[in-house]
Amino acid sequence: MKNKRKVLKKVLKNKSVLLGVSGSVASYKAVDLIRRLREEGLSVTVVMTEAAGNFITRLSLEVASQNRVCTDLFSNPMAHITLPANADIFIVAPATANIIGKFANGIADDILSTCFLSFKGKVAIAPAMSWRIYENPFFQDNLKALLSRGVVQIGPDKGSLACGEEGMGKMADIATIVERIKSMLTKKDLQDEKVLVTAGPTREFIDPVRFISNRSSGKMGYSLAQAAFRRGAEVTLISGHSTLDRPDGVKFISVETSNDMLDAVNKEIESSTVFIMSAAVSDFMPLEMSEEKIEKSGELFLRLKQTPDIVSEVSKKRKRPFIIGFAAETGKHTERARRKLKEKNMDMIVFNDVTEPGSGFDADTNKVIIIDEEKETELPLLPKDSVADAILARMIEIRA
Repeated sequence: MKNKRKVLKKVLKNKSVLLGVSGSVASYKAVDLIRRLREEGLSVTVVMTEAAGNFITRLSLEVASQNRVCTDLFSNPMAHITLPANADIFIVAPATANIIGKFANGIADDILSTCFLSFKGKVAIAPAMSWRIYENPFFQDNLKALLSRGVVQIGPDKGSLACGEEGMGKMADIATIVERIKSMLTKKDLQDEKVLVTAGPTREFIDPVRFISNRSSGKMGYSLAQAAFRRGAEVTLISGHSTLDRPDGVKFISVETSNDMLDAVNKEIESSTVFIMSAAVSDFMPLEMSEEKIEKSGELFLRLKQTPDIVSEVSKKRKRPFIIGFAAETGKHTERARRKLKEKNMDMIVFNDVTEPGSGFDADTNKVIIIDEEKETELPLLPKDSVADAILARMIEIRA
């Protein structure tokens, strides 16, 4: 955790969030939201409505944020000016129909609505309410008015509500809100790029129920796709089997075999300016696939052939994108990575030794060496989100 906080504070250093909490049953989730934001290196200051105090205490929010919580206009008469002036982003979570109505109509009769009118930066709201209220045309008019003025809406989701009914109105997941805030605070230095990322393992079938695969989780590729989107790129993610959630805002294509992945890449590559081949494509596939399940009896001799080399196929194209490949090795065989960089005509390759502690399959961290024609950049053990940002930052340097 220390490594994670240290790295992310470099990305989001000196960034502050003004968090508004309004009176919803979902108010208790604000504590987890604050915790997650602080883990990302952000400072958080909370303003809460009187109604929110019916669901969560001021003390809880002060303990979580490590900052004094403002609850009214008069205990600190200048708070509605100073707090917005010192914040980089203003997020209201949960945002009730009442507070959204006040925002939309310029009403400023409490600390939260007054801070909203004073704030000059980026604003996001995470609505939370009954589906009946959410679908009400008066509320929808208020919501549209805010969105037309640049306010960002996060959620809500469809699910089980506090009233016991099912419908649209559940506050967005904390992870979704955090990711959107990170995106809003990130410099859009890839805004004109179309980035194609591959991730996860492929499955090469022996028969209808058995296959050859590997231990890749897809985490590195998913982190790269999310980081590129956060930096403003139009992103397509082609993924083999993975249990990970699909990154928000990213075009997602699911594949199984190496041939499926090659076909998907060929369809997307012409419009891509950057190709990141982070998928762990199986090196071999059965020479023939049995159309029926192979009976379990005695020894089985399996004849294999090589799978298509997707990077090589892309690098041969007359109009090719900037290519970033990966070299996962067991041992520090960086010479193999450098050889692949030249042989496959890539622009960058990312080497990692999967036997390193914390750098193996399914880990949330990675320790890599970024290799290009100019230099080698060795990174310490970092969260994969931070590794993704470092890879993209080096790509931007090379192309500058």
